[in-house]
Amino acid sequence: MNKQNNTKKIAFAALLAAIYATLTVTLNFMSYGPIQIRIAEGLTVLPYFSPYAIWGLFLGCLMSNIISPMGIPDLIVGSLATLLASYLTYKIGKSNLKHKRLLAPLPAVLVNAIVIGSMLKVLYAPNVPLIFNMIYVGIGQFICCYGLGLPLISALEKNSKISNMLKLN
Repeated sequence: MNKQNNTKKIAFAALLAAIYATLTVTLNFMSYGPIQIRIAEGLTVLPYFSPYAIWGLFLGCLMSNIISPMGIPDLIVGSLATLLASYLTYKIGKSNLKHKRLLAPLPAVLVNAIVIGSMLKVLYAPNVPLIFNMIYVGIGQFICCYGLGLPLISALEKNSKISNMLKLN
């Protein structure tokens, strides 16, 4: 039984990684750069339900960033930013915070705005004020994480079968 449960967890993470990477690569014209709307970032709310989503999102981002025009820095820094944001989203999901559902998309917005905005400033846009890089990345993240992620949370919470499956208990 435990082996079967582990298989489900690995399969869930692999499926999520594949979905994230497919969305990002397919929509690559808007997924990379200083002004980006990475539709797959709407999935970053899934650790709110399951810690196994953390690894799926990290691996999906890692696979997506292999072809990033930003190169190795985006592969490393961008993927680690997703890992951190996913972990923080998971912690929000486990917390007793009031309105935690509304807070769940926030880590991906803030972490990426700060980390990716800083990376862009240092490596690619030294003449652009840091705050502008952070704002541009943050706006794209906000659109995806709140515009897509929050409705995803609502839909999953309304369907107890699916939300219980995501917990992979």
